[in-house]
Amino acid sequence: MSRENIATIVKILESLPDSQQEGIIDHLREYIADSQDEWQWNQSFEKTQSKLVEAARQAKQQIAQGQAQPMDYEQL
Repeated sequence: MSRENIATIVKILESLPDSQQEGIIDHLREYIADSQDEWQWNQSFEKTQSKLVEAARQAKQQIAQGQAQPMDYEQL
């Protein structure tokens, strides 16, 4: 984000009553935290995506070869 955009946001916030500023700041903190969590999830997924694809490929192959057994969810 450019400094101009940040300055614009600050000016807009400063033009509002304190109670609204606090509400908006709380909302922004939550939004930013959610965005950071989503970014971290995406990074983790990108790192493991090839492993997940390989595991799915192996499972599909085992099913096709009759080597797979249905999972017994009662024993989990």
